Order: sequence, then structure tokens, then C-alpha cells
Amino acid sequence: MPNVNIDNAFVATSPRGNSFEPTYAGALSFMRRKYSKRASGVDAIVWGVPFDAAVTNRPGARFGPQAIRRASAIMDNDPQYPFHRELFDTLSVVDYGDCLLDSGHHHKTPATVEREAAKLLKSGAFLLTLGGDHFITWPVLKAHAAVHGPLALVQFDAHQDTWADDGKAINHGTFVARAVREGVIDPDRSIQIGIRTHAPEDLGIKILYGYDVEEMRASDIAYAITERTGGRKTYVTFDIDCLDPAFAPGTGTPVAGGPSSAKILSVLRQLNKIDIVGADVVEVAPAYDHADITAIAGSAVAMSYLGLLAEKKARALELNSNRSENDAETVA
Repeated sequence: MPNVNIDNAFVATSPRGNSFEPTYAGALSFMRRKYSKRASGVDAIVWGVPFDAAVTNRPGARFGPQAIRRASAIMDNDPQYPFHRELFDTLSVVDYGDCLLDSGHHHKTPATVEREAAKLLKSGAFLLTLGGDHFITWPVLKAHAAVHGPLALVQFDAHQDTWADDGKAINHGTFVARAVREGVIDPDRSIQIGIRTHAPEDLGIKILYGYDVEEMRASDIAYAITERTGGRKTYVTFDIDCLDPAFAPGTGTPVAGGPSSAKILSVLRQLNKIDIVGADVVEVAPAYDHADITAIAGSAVAMSYLGLLAEKKARALELNSNRSENDAETVA
């Protein structure tokens, strides 16, 4: 095996390129990306927030970032399906590791996560966050809105997360309501996909219920998302319980009647017309998983975000190249 190193997560000399190390060996970062605390000069940062003290049912999502990284190891050595490209030929990506949280003082968690996310966003890189329970989306959303203004929210989830609170509670079922009331997201440009529960309020957010998703084609779901966001800068949050428990048993609050991983990954593949400025995958709880089914689905969702980003960058490079050629012809 010439020109192959082990432990690319530590020995890589560049945030680009694949590792080509054995899937079953080596240090585990997300898709074998180099671990680095230097956020500047890269296209994307993968970052874990191992927190699950906000759950209202089964705990365990604090182990989600570890599980997603482990499951992602199988995806580094080949052109990524369905993007038909080596993502890291185009994208420079680092794994920043995890957010350090004080497990004895959970009230400090929101500010800690928001502060760390804001620091990473100052680099100009795309921030891909691995949760953790769904509460972690709240401080991450706030950090993104501080940069971009009120955002469109695309939420894949079995739950609306619009239960009311006092604005201070640490609860994974309230962040959407709080985000609307504090102007962090624009409900008129936001949409929830896969909802299979009822909360007291929808707050003006468009809902595609589980039965809607069941009857719709993936292309129709993608079109509905694109139309709803309307060109607004968009944050995509993916609660793994959006998927039916048959495809994601390893989560804290599973709900029957959801879509398959194949269908929703096809939806994600078709979101290339949306201006996605940040994204996450949350609620992977490996203690309830079987054969890494849920972690594999979560890693595929995370990879899909990077695939869309790689396509976006490739289009921009091609456009700039064409402009340069046209300018050269004009001068000639």
C-alpha cells in the first residue's frame, strides 16, 4: 500500500485529500479529517457538542458525536455517492473536536456553546455541528443569526419543538418557539419535515407531516423546501428521529411512521438551490442503536451537507474560470 499513512486525523499535512487508510483501523475523526484547532483558511469545520441534559425521554445523545465520527470512517476512501466526486479534492475541512462543557453546571452550557460557535464562525468557514440533543441547536442558531440576521430554518424532525418555556429552560422541545419569539428565525420562511406529533403552536412555520412525506416524492419535498425558504440564508437542523425507528432506532424519542433514510437523503441531495449557511445532526443516541444503523444514517446526513457545499464551491470555481476565459477573449 504505497503512499498510505495511518491515523490521518493526526498526521495529515493538509485539510484536503482523502486518507486511504483501512476503514477498520486508525484514529477516528469525521471522515478522517485532520483534527485541528486552527479554524482559519478552511471551507468547513466539523464540531461536536456532546450534551444531552435537555432530553425529556431517553438520554445518551452526548455520545452522538463519537458515534457519528466512528460510522463516517467508511466514507472517506471513495468518491461520495450520490455526488460523484471526491469531496476533499474541492473542500478543505477540519474536525475541530468537541465543545468542552461543564457537566456540573449545565446552566452554563448555552452561553458556552454560543460563544464557541461564534468564534468558529468568525473564520468564515461553514460550521457543521454534531449533537448532542436538540437543545444545542438553540445557541448554535443564535451564533449564526448574529452573523447573517434572521434565518430560514429547515427542520427534519418527528417533533415540532415549539413548546413554550420561560426563555431560560434547558429543554430540547422548545428551541423553535424561542427562536421565533426572539427573531432568530423567520417563521414565514421556515419549514418542518416529517412531523409526527402535535404541539400547541405551529407559530406560522410550514409543516410537512409524516403522512405528507409518505405520499410525496423526494423531489416534491425538496421543491417545497426550496420554495418555502425563498432564497433566504438557511440553517438546516436534522433530528435523527425524523427517520422511522426502523432506520434510526438509536435515538431518545423515537416515533413510528417516519420516512426511510433513502428518501430523506434523496431530499437532501436536491437542496442545492438553497443558501445553506450552517447545519447540524442531533439526537443520535448509540446506546439504543443496532449495528450502528442510526450512526450510519447520521454520518450520511452530515456527509450530504459537505457534498452540497463541495458542489457549490465547484460551481463557483467553474463560473470564475469561465469569466476569466471570457475576459481574456475580450482583451485579445
